[in-house]
Amino acid sequence: MRATVTVMLKQGVLDPQGEAVRHALGSLGFDGVEGVRQGKVIALDLAEGTSEAEVTEMCEKLLANTVIESYRIEMG
Repeated sequence: MRATVTVMLKQGVLDPQGEAVRHALGSLGFDGVEGVRQGKVIALDLAEGTSEAEVTEMCEKLLANTVIESYRIEMG
């Protein structure tokens, strides 16, 4: 079984990496990019029977800094 966790900075939290990517894209001639938010994707290979609640606990304790980041879990 696999779970995919997508972690992103919450809205309103400054994203310097995203801004650097936006600036670099503009330098390369991609002028239509008005904003970039950068995050991370974590793929977990899980033992059968691992629940979404357990993955949520993993996110809350380690995978995401819930003060400044939000996360989304996809099981499957």
